[in-house]
Amino acid sequence: MDVGGTFTDVLLIDTGTGRTWRAKTASTPEDQSVGVLRGIERVCAEAGVGLADLTEVLHGTTVATNAILEGKGAKVGLVTTQGFRQVLQIARSFVPGGLAGWIIWPKPEPLAALENTVEAVERVGSDGSVVTPLDADDVRAKIRTLKEQGVEALCVSLINSFANGDHEKQVGVIATEELGAGFPVSLSSHVLPELREYERTVTTVANGYVQPQVARYVSSLAEQLSGAGVDGPLYILRSDGGLASASAAAANPVNLLLSGPAGGVTGAAWAAEQAGYRDFLTFDMGGTSTDVALVQDLVPRVGRQTRVGDLDVRAASVDVRTVGAGGGSIAHVPPLTQALRVGPQSAGAVPGPAAYGQGGEAPTVTDANVVLGYLPSSLAGGEITLDVDAARAAVQTIADATALESVEAAAAGIVDIVNENMFGALRLVSVQQGFDPRDFALVAFGGAGPLHANALGRLTGAWPVIIPPSPGVLCAYGDATTSLRDEAARTYIRQFPETSDDDLRAALEELAASARATLRAEGLDDADVTVGYSADLRYHGQGFEIPVTIDLDAFDGEGAGLASLAERFDAEHQRLFGFLLRNAHEVVTLRASATGPRPAVAAETLPEGGDPSAAKVADHDIWVEGGRVSAGVYDRARLGAGAVVAGPAVITEMDSTTLVLPGHEARVHPSGSLLLTPVGHAPTHESTED
Repeated sequence: MDVGGTFTDVLLIDTGTGRTWRAKTASTPEDQSVGVLRGIERVCAEAGVGLADLTEVLHGTTVATNAILEGKGAKVGLVTTQGFRQVLQIARSFVPGGLAGWIIWPKPEPLAALENTVEAVERVGSDGSVVTPLDADDVRAKIRTLKEQGVEALCVSLINSFANGDHEKQVGVIATEELGAGFPVSLSSHVLPELREYERTVTTVANGYVQPQVARYVSSLAEQLSGAGVDGPLYILRSDGGLASASAAAANPVNLLLSGPAGGVTGAAWAAEQAGYRDFLTFDMGGTSTDVALVQDLVPRVGRQTRVGDLDVRAASVDVRTVGAGGGSIAHVPPLTQALRVGPQSAGAVPGPAAYGQGGEAPTVTDANVVLGYLPSSLAGGEITLDVDAARAAVQTIADATALESVEAAAAGIVDIVNENMFGALRLVSVQQGFDPRDFALVAFGGAGPLHANALGRLTGAWPVIIPPSPGVLCAYGDATTSLRDEAARTYIRQFPETSDDDLRAALEELAASARATLRAEGLDDADVTVGYSADLRYHGQGFEIPVTIDLDAFDGEGAGLASLAERFDAEHQRLFGFLLRNAHEVVTLRASATGPRPAVAAETLPEGGDPSAAKVADHDIWVEGGRVSAGVYDRARLGAGAVVAGPAVITEMDSTTLVLPGHEARVHPSGSLLLTPVGHAPTHESTED
C-alpha cells in the first residue's frame, strides 16, 4: 500500500505468477489506516483472496512527513551538554533566497522549544575521552522538570557523542527510570552517530517529534490487520528505498520521511529492468506534487539530506526532488496581471478538482485535461465520475482573466505551464548534476504522470518514455519489489596519509557486522545479505563532503583501496564542480549498508498481439497543438506484446491514462510497459545483457 495526498494505492501480487490486482481509494488524512484497510479489503475481494492468505504487507506511509508539515508532532524535551542549550536556535544561519530576503523571512520554530531544553553537566572530547563525568543527579532532576512540563518525547544530543555515546546511554537509562519504560527516548549516538552537533541534534529531535505518532499508527495498523485475519508481517518502506520491520520503523521514524517517493523510484527500477533499461529518470506525478529522481545502473542516487518543508535532517534518502505540480494544482492569475500561474497550491483530496464534483471550484490541471478531452469519463476504476461541465466552468475563469480566445486555449496554457514546472525539476536531477537527460530513458508513473509523459519526453529528449504496468500504483509496486535494509555509520576523520587499507577495511567490516545484525534479527541468514560500503570524502580544509562508493575487495593492504577511493572522489568532484584540488584527501564518515534478498515476485509476460485494433474502444476528439483532432481511445488491458499505437491516441486503464501525441507512438513491451518514442525513433540504450 502507498498513501498519497489524494489517493491510497493498493497492489495485490501473486508472487508465483506475477499477476496483479489493483485498487485506488480516497485517502483518509484523519486516519490513514481507514483508507488502507478499505483498499486491502476491496482488492482482496476483487481477486477472490481472503485476508488470511496474505503473506506480507508492505507499506509506504506519509505519517511522519505529515506530522512535520502540519506541525502535529509530539512536545519534545531535549537534553544537551552544558553551554549548548541554544544549538537549535543558532542552527546554520541559512536564509532561503539569500541576503535579499532576510528581513521578511520568518525563521521556523525549532521542533524542541528552548523552554523544554535542559543542559547536562558533562563533556566528552572529540577523541571520545571523558573530559567531565556526567552528573547523574543533576540530569535526573532536570528530567523530572521536563516531565512536569508535559513533554511527550525526550531527545538526548550531547557534544561529541558520535565519538563516545556512553553519557547518552546513561541519560537514557535515567530517563527510562523517571519517565517509564514505554516513554519514547531518542539518543543521537543511535539515531545519527556522526559529527556536526547541529545536524545530529536536529535529526534526533525530528526523530523524537514524529516517533509517538508513527508508533501509534504502526501499532494500530498492525492490530487492525491482525484483527482482520492477516497473519503476515508488516514492513514499512524507508526513505532510502529499503524496508524496515514495523518495530524498527517505529523506533527510527526519521528514516521514513520520504517513504512514499522512495517507493516510486524502487518501483520504477523494477519496471525499467523488466523493459531492459538500466539508466533512467523517474517522473512521478500525483494529485498534489511531482517527484523526480535519477537512476544509474538500476541504483537510485541516495543523498544524505532529507528535506521536508523547512526542515533539513541528515538521513539517508533517495535523491528525490519535489515540485508543487500535480493533478490538483490550482491555476490562477495574480491580481493586476495576465500572467497565468499553476501551483503550488493544490485542491487536494478535499474538495479536489472541479471535475470531481465534490464542491471544488478552482481550476486545476485535472480540469484542464478534462477540457482538452484527455481523460475518460471516470477515474480510479469508477471511484470518481468526472463532471465535464464543472471543469469547463472552472477553466473558463482563466480564459476570462487572461483574455484567451477559448476555454481550450486556457486549458492548453495550464498544461504547458505545469509541464515546464516539471521539466525544471527534471533538470535539477540531471543537467544541474552533470548528466545529459538524452542519455537516459524516462519512467513516468503516478495517477497523472502518463498523461504528461509524452510532453516531458519532448522537453527532455529522454527516450523512450516508459509507462510501467499499473503506473498509478507503482509506488506500491516499489514497496513489494525492494528488500529489507539497514545501515551503520561512524565518523572516521583521517587524512589518507594518516590511515591505511587495513585500518579502513577493519572499520568497514565492524560496521557491516552491526548492519547485518539487524537483518539477522528479522530471520535472514548472513548468506542472503549483501553489504555495500561508502564513505563521505573531502579535500582537507573543505567544509562539505561527497559520498563515494567503496569496493572493499580493493583494500588489499597494499594501498590500492585508498588509491581507487581517491580516483572515484576526484572524478565525482570534477563532475560536480569542474575542478580538482591538490589538498590531501580526507575520510569523514564510513558507512555499511546491509540489504536482504529481493522478494520472489515473478514478472508477468503479455501474450503476443501485434494488432492494436482489438483494443480500440472509440474515437474521440481531443484538443492538441492548437486545434481539435480525432484520437483513438484504447483499452490498455487488451493490448498485446508488440502492438504499436500511433498518436494521437488515449490509452486508458483503471489507475491512469496515457496520452500519445501526434508524431509519436507507443509500443507494448512483453513486460507490459508502454514505450513511447517519436515515430521512426529507435530505442538506443536498451540493455542487451541477460
